[in-house]
Amino acid sequence: MFKKLLFSTGVMSLLVPTLAFAADDKTPAQLAAAIDSVWVMLGAILVIFMQAGFALLEAGSTRMKNAGHVAGKTILTFGICAIAFWAVGFGLAFGDGNAFVGTGGFFIDGSAEQTAASISVFAESPIPISILFLFQLAFAGVSLAIAWGGFAERGKLPVYFIFGILFTVLIYPVVAHWVWGGGWLGAMGMQDFAGSTVVHLQGATAALVATILLKPRIGKYNKDKTPNLIPGHNQVLSVLGVIILWIGWFGFNAGSTLSATGDGFFGYVALTTNLAAAAGAVAALVVSWMYFGKADIPSMLNGVLAALVAITAACAFVTPRDAIIIGAISGIITFFTSQWFEKMGVDDPIYAFSVHGIAGIWGTLSTGLFATPELAAAVNVGGPGLFYGGGFHQLGVQALGVFGAFAFVLVLSFVILGILKATIGLRVTEEEEIIGLDLSEHGSYGYPEQMKKAVQAGSTSA
Repeated sequence: MFKKLLFSTGVMSLLVPTLAFAADDKTPAQLAAAIDSVWVMLGAILVIFMQAGFALLEAGSTRMKNAGHVAGKTILTFGICAIAFWAVGFGLAFGDGNAFVGTGGFFIDGSAEQTAASISVFAESPIPISILFLFQLAFAGVSLAIAWGGFAERGKLPVYFIFGILFTVLIYPVVAHWVWGGGWLGAMGMQDFAGSTVVHLQGATAALVATILLKPRIGKYNKDKTPNLIPGHNQVLSVLGVIILWIGWFGFNAGSTLSATGDGFFGYVALTTNLAAAAGAVAALVVSWMYFGKADIPSMLNGVLAALVAITAACAFVTPRDAIIIGAISGIITFFTSQWFEKMGVDDPIYAFSVHGIAGIWGTLSTGLFATPELAAAVNVGGPGLFYGGGFHQLGVQALGVFGAFAFVLVLSFVILGILKATIGLRVTEEEEIIGLDLSEHGSYGYPEQMKKAVQAGSTSA
C-alpha cells in the first residue's frame, strides 16, 4: 500500500509542474475564450437535447396509434434541418449581405478565413465559428420542431422532407437575419434576446398555416361544429417532455449570452427564465381549475412552455419581478387562446400557435413595456420600455418586428404549403389517418403489443 501511495505521489509530482506550465502558457484572454467556448457548446447541447423534450411532449399529447411517428419524425426533421442549415440557412441568416438577407458564409467549413471574409457578425468573437454554428443550428431546429405541431396526426411524411428544407433555407434564416444577423430590425434596436419572435413565432406561424390547410382531424368536431376532446395517450410522457424542455431552456436563454466569464450575466438570465416558467405553471393551473372545476395538467404544461417562450425575448432586459408578471400573464393568455382557437374550428393538436405564437408575441411586446434602462444599456440593444420611462418607442419597434415576422412567415408558408397541397397533397388518406400514422407511414406501431390488444378487443366487441 505504501509503495502504491509513493508511486502515485511521484507521478503527481511530475504532472503538477507540467500542468502548471501548460496553464501559464495561456493568457487570461485565451482562458476566457476557452471557457466561453465550452459554455456555448454546452448551450448548444442543451438546446439540441430539447428535441427529446419535443418528442416526448408531442408523443404523449397525441394518440397511441401515432406515437412512434410523432417521436420518430423529430429525429428525421432535425437531420434535414442540420444539413440544410449548414449548406445555406446559416449563411442567409448570419452571412454578410444587406438589410434583408445574408449572401455569404454558405457551406460552413469552420475556418477563420471564411468567417473573416463573409460572416463579419461573428468575426470578432473569440468562440470558434463551428461552435457558434452548432448553437444557431439548435435554434433553427427548435423553430422547425414547433412548425410540425400543426401537422400532428394527419400530415404526410414526404411533406416533412420538402417543407423542412424550404423552411430552413427560405423562411427561418430571413427573419433571423433581420433581428440577429445585421438586418433592418436589429438596426432599429429590436429586443429579442433568444428568440420569442425569431424562433417561436416563426415556427408557430408555420404551424398555424399547416393547421388551417390540413383541416381538423377526423372526429374532432361534431356536425354542429362543437369540438370533441381527443386526449393524448400518456400525460407522464408529456410531463417528462416539459421538464426536459424547461432544463434545455437554460441553454436557450442563458446560453445566448455567449459568455460564462466576466460578470456572470448568464446567471441573471437563468434566474428570470426560471421565475417566469414557475409563474406560468402556477397561473395556468389555477385558471384551468377555475374554468373547468378541475386542475388540468395539460393546461399547466402549456403554461410552463408559454412562459418560457415569452421570457425568451425579455430574459436579459427585465427584472425578476417583471419576469414573474410576464410568465403569469403568458400562462393565462395561452389557456384562453387555446380554448378560443379550438372553438373557432382550428384543430391545433398540441396548441402550437397558442403556446409558441401568442406567447411569442406577448413576450416580444413585453420588453417594450418592462425593459429597464440599465439592462438595455448593459445588453446594448434598444432602449427602456414604456413602464421605465422609455415612452412608446421601444414598444413600437417590438410591434413592428412582430408584425413583419408574422406577415412574412404567414405569406411564405401559405405559398409553399398551398403549392404542396395542390400537387402532392398535405394530408394522408382517411383510411391511413384512422389506422394511425405509425402503421400507414412506417409499417409498425410505436406500441405494438398494446395496439394488437386494442385491435383484438375491437374485433371481439364487433
